Amino acid sequence: MPPFPSDSPRVHHAAPRTHRHDAPHAGLPRRLAALVYDALLLFGVLFAAGAPVVALVDAAVLPGGRFHVLYQAYLAAVIYLFFGWFWTHGGQTLGMRAWRLRVQRPDGTTLGWGRALVRLLAAVLSAGALGLGYLWILVDREGLAWHDRVSGSCLVVSPRRRG
Repeated sequence: MPPFPSDSPRVHHAAPRTHRHDAPHAGLPRRLAALVYDALLLFGVLFAAGAPVVALVDAAVLPGGRFHVLYQAYLAAVIYLFFGWFWTHGGQTLGMRAWRLRVQRPDGTTLGWGRALVRLLAAVLSAGALGLGYLWILVDREGLAWHDRVSGSCLVVSPRRRG
């Protein structure tokens, strides 16, 4: 996949290098467990981000309200910042860390902001297509989901920490 403008070397943060052939790809149960964990965290983040806005403009953010579209865009930006920050700073959300998962580029480096956006949008489509994008890992010879392929990334299982 061609590099994204935000995938420049200065964007990549120090993280353990794990090449595709060095670490097993994450299976479906582990991916879904991390996703549920992150969904719970994200719900709290969205509540904290949305509550002050709703308190200020009240019904204007409801469907048909004059700020509805703007409010939805704001919440989408919060979701992107949530996943994007974790993926560009070490490759792990809190749910991924709990399940020892790490998203990375094929060379083992963390994603840049552009690649993180593509991954997030493709993951939404993977889920929106009745989950087929996620189920694809069961038939893909490399164990990759649609959003892994589209974004040029992979989800690997991190080794256990010793000590």
